[in-house]
Amino acid sequence: MTGADWPLPSRRGADWRAGGRHGGGEGRKEGADWWVLLLWGRGEGPDWRVYLDHNATTPLAPEAAQAVRDAMHQAWGNPSSSHPAGRKAKELIGCARESLARMVGGRPEDIVFTSGGTEANNMVIHTACRHFLESRARPGASRGTPHIVTSSVEHDSIRLPLEQLVKESLAEATFVAVSPRSGRAEVDDVLTAIRPTTCLVSIMLANNETGVIMPVTELSQHVHALNQRRVAEGLPRILVHTDAAQMIGKGRVDVQELGVDYLTIVGHKFYGPRIGALYVRGPSTTTPLHPMLFGGGQERSFRPGTENTPMIAGLGQAAELVSKNWEAYETHMRDVRDYLEARLEASFGKQRIHLNSHFTGSKRLCNTSNFSILGPGLQGRRVLSRCKMLLASVGAACHSEKGDRPSAILLSCGIPYEVAQNALRLSVGRDTTRADVDLVVQDLVQAVVQLDQDQAP
Repeated sequence: MTGADWPLPSRRGADWRAGGRHGGGEGRKEGADWWVLLLWGRGEGPDWRVYLDHNATTPLAPEAAQAVRDAMHQAWGNPSSSHPAGRKAKELIGCARESLARMVGGRPEDIVFTSGGTEANNMVIHTACRHFLESRARPGASRGTPHIVTSSVEHDSIRLPLEQLVKESLAEATFVAVSPRSGRAEVDDVLTAIRPTTCLVSIMLANNETGVIMPVTELSQHVHALNQRRVAEGLPRILVHTDAAQMIGKGRVDVQELGVDYLTIVGHKFYGPRIGALYVRGPSTTTPLHPMLFGGGQERSFRPGTENTPMIAGLGQAAELVSKNWEAYETHMRDVRDYLEARLEASFGKQRIHLNSHFTGSKRLCNTSNFSILGPGLQGRRVLSRCKMLLASVGAACHSEKGDRPSAILLSCGIPYEVAQNALRLSVGRDTTRADVDLVVQDLVQAVVQLDQDQAP
């Protein structure tokens, strides 16, 4: 059973212990959602589980959970209603909008709440194509098919909508390969892919598997300069989007520095609830935004549907935590991640550990380590199946059904097939400790010993 399959216990009695450590080690803060789990099973006593899959999802921060509960009890009115119950809900949504704007350096009016990152990404693609077609409908403008540039390592909520549009002959798309040397979609390669009909460039801010941070700021600067020339030539404006799902809460995210028109926000990646938002630089004034749904006019008709007040309140509280603490979070997670990689090399030997997320000249997320333990029969899933403590993934959670096939993202980054097949992605969290890492490395060592024994003649 892999980490993603393991059933989490309810918080009852002895099933969930916020305090105490295996073997009587250091304690935990009372009431925190610490993801070291104590599971009682099969009558064999307690089994410790250490959660290192924070790029897949994070636990709900206690403060965010409290905000959700408070909103359910105190702000249950329809935000569109004019009576006090409705006004209370509307006020809470407004406060959350301000918190998200502050977190990314934007304005409250630039934030549109969505069901999650997938909807936000699809809305950007829909908008870019619609805007292109409307701009081409003017007298004297040449027709054409909208063209979108993205990278070969994007999330499926970018890749699959584009592939579908191409299949239906509604758009053209270029998937720029990342550099095997840097793991990044290089600026020059993206700019080379731009055509007269290009209407959108969408490059993620940080990759969910390798942790590599993309050069979005530099790319935006070049696209803005290019747009000035395109206006004079009567060509459509190129919009710039970044999916910041993995970066928020792990590093600085400022839309003014990034220079993007759109930025995707995903709550459950930074200890918030499973909803999201889209930052738009001046929606329908400076930057186009076209709805995919039509209904009651909520979210200024950009995203109609009665607002999910409790989840929005929780998202706002999670954003406040990021705004106040992101630097401390980043420092802590980098320290623990670096300790993890040092312990792996010390325990297995440097010759047996291949660090798949180390690329020359590239920065990476503070919490992410993608590595392979080299050797036959040590495919990532097999190693995880022998682990007794570790809860982790071999790659993106949305690809968990793909068996032992190596990650297409790692292959795109130039990782050899036999190395990528053994890959494990460990992503630490705000509360992961060095003691947790020690347990995990011991667990991996015993798993590999078992598998090596299985291979012995």
